[in-house]
Amino acid sequence: MRRLVPYLAVLPLALILGGYVIYPLWATFVTSLQAGGRFSLDHYRAFFDRQYTAPMEALVTSLGISLLSVLLAGFVGVSLAFLLNRLEFPGRRLLQTLVLVPISLPPLVGVLSFMFLYGESGIVPRALQHLLGLEQVPFALRGIAGVLAVHTFTMYPFFYMTTATALQGLDPSLEEAARSLGATGWQVWRRVTMPMLTPALVAGSLLVFMQSMASYTAPLLFGVDRTLTMQIYVARTNGDLAMASAFSSVLSMVSIAFLFFMRWYQDRRVYRSLSKGVAYHRAEVRSPLLRWAAMVLSVLGTVLVLLPVFVLVLVSFSVNARWTVQVLPPEYTLENYAAIFSDPRFWEPVRTSLETSFLATVAAALFSVAAAYVVLRLPIRGRGLLDAAIMLPWALPGTVVAINLIAAFNQPGPLTLGRVLVGTFWILPLAYFVRLMPLVFRSTAAALAQQDPSLEEVARSLGATWLYSFRRVVLPLMMPGVLGGALLAFVEGIGEFVASILLYTPDNVPISVEIFRRMYSFEFGTATAYGVLQIVLILIVLGISNRLHGGGRAPAVI
Repeated sequence: MRRLVPYLAVLPLALILGGYVIYPLWATFVTSLQAGGRFSLDHYRAFFDRQYTAPMEALVTSLGISLLSVLLAGFVGVSLAFLLNRLEFPGRRLLQTLVLVPISLPPLVGVLSFMFLYGESGIVPRALQHLLGLEQVPFALRGIAGVLAVHTFTMYPFFYMTTATALQGLDPSLEEAARSLGATGWQVWRRVTMPMLTPALVAGSLLVFMQSMASYTAPLLFGVDRTLTMQIYVARTNGDLAMASAFSSVLSMVSIAFLFFMRWYQDRRVYRSLSKGVAYHRAEVRSPLLRWAAMVLSVLGTVLVLLPVFVLVLVSFSVNARWTVQVLPPEYTLENYAAIFSDPRFWEPVRTSLETSFLATVAAALFSVAAAYVVLRLPIRGRGLLDAAIMLPWALPGTVVAINLIAAFNQPGPLTLGRVLVGTFWILPLAYFVRLMPLVFRSTAAALAQQDPSLEEVARSLGATWLYSFRRVVLPLMMPGVLGGALLAFVEGIGEFVASILLYTPDNVPISVEIFRRMYSFEFGTATAYGVLQIVLILIVLGISNRLHGGGRAPAVI
């Protein structure tokens, strides 16, 4: 009987994962195999039909954009990581902080900032047109180029953070030993540095690829219709849930396949230093020319990073529907912010985002504490399978999660207590819970893995019950990881747009969807005021998270 107790603890976790992750994924796949109430492969035949080219074009375009985003974001992020973590020059510390600013920009807000800056009616093209006396703007971001520019700017921090962390743990004596043996700089980079950075590069590649495949806002606003996320939204909007499910299933397969490929690539070799762990050092730039070049790069990098945020703040004070062909908004007002804080109708989206994100985060934290303890401490079989099931939503784009929930809960069932969840308030926190659960779990599991199990065993040997030792010993030591993951998840929930656009109802509109609606009503001032408020909320939460983790050390969530 005692052997069955751990498995009884697993049962609630398995029910939650099975009911709200595996079952919706299966329901989407089953829906994609139905046509006219019977089993059919028509939707997949249409997907791969050469005469109906839109689905295959969407697949190829999504793959191409995602792979190019990985390459471009990787180049920028890794280059900045080496520049700011291997060289010492004036302005380095300032830029080291500012390069992470794009992380505070929610996806929709980040795309809007690029449109206001570099779009066809953007500030920079209009300014150059007036300055050079041209009849038309000299350039404008549009199409795939615009999508790639946004992805590179908003996603390079993933590569920067993982690479910077890896560089701090890399023993420079390895590179020095290679050079002393006659290796050239390129050989040292290829044979020593890059192999040791492989886990960091794999982690960054996974994050960027998943984010790019899930990208909906950038293709929508830059006019790229042939992507899988756009096709899912069009099919869902047209009421063709079966075709939307087919697109979602293909997108899930591609994302999961890339996840397994990158894990296979990483696991081919062991990337572990056997040195004594000598701390790395920065090389000071002594050449005056190089020091000036580094300072110029620092200033340019600072301007490029902060310019989108400055533009959002500027436009948030503009009068709605007055900014047309001018370089800058012609009139400014405080009414956009006054309306948000004084009119209950304007405050509703803020309340909805805070409520749904809070509920999802609390649920994810409670689940993650139990799941981390089961996976790392209980002697049960199948722990690896449970871990994989928890991390599965991390490989699923937000559009896929939304379609999965629509397919699973558009009719009453035991998992919904006999209610239809689609079209209600509760579908949003459920979607956020599914999407954010892996993030909180990984942070919580990392904190628990650092604990010595003997601490709990000592408490038990002194007569403490399991519940008492868990509450007084295990949980306090886990709490930094739980809070760190929960705060980051709360940030993600506040900025979530991709799943929200498919699941929201007119009575429950989150901030991101309200920004989208205001923008399409040409209420740029109100839309960006919401965006600035969203950024402020996120920065506050990130500041709290930073203080909880010792002034800069982020929790391990990858």
